[in-house]
Amino acid sequence: MKITDNGHRYIEWINPEDMHEVTLMWLSELNFIKDEQSFLNYLIKHYTLLLIDEKVFKKTKEMVNILSKTEKEIDDLIAKIQQHQNGLEIMIDEKDELDLEKQYRNKHRELILETTNYFRDYRALKTKLFDFISTILKKEKNKRLLN
Repeated sequence: MKITDNGHRYIEWINPEDMHEVTLMWLSELNFIKDEQSFLNYLIKHYTLLLIDEKVFKKTKEMVNILSKTEKEIDDLIAKIQQHQNGLEIMIDEKDELDLEKQYRNKHRELILETTNYFRDYRALKTKLFDFISTILKKEKNKRLLN
């Protein structure tokens, strides 16, 4: 499910300070996600033997591919947000450049949609990955208890 722009014009009244705060929040959350992704990669590497079992290999490969894709996407998204944040000057320079200000607001709207979609998709992936690894670990523990 993608979040789409439904044509609301609320973004046009957001002031530059609020836009700046939002971009800082996005960058903070994205950097935290990068750390989480490192941890998820560690989990996968640490439990490799369990995850390459015939029964779960296909699912493991799918999860690793999706995680890899999100890692690539996050770097692009961070770069876009930083570039957007650097362009904030157009909004506060006290010059009347209405077309440039409108373009900046439109770009901000696009970034709202893009970051919202990324955060939602990443949370879903993280939940699936934790559930998947947890299930495998429980099965392995049960095997050891039965032996």
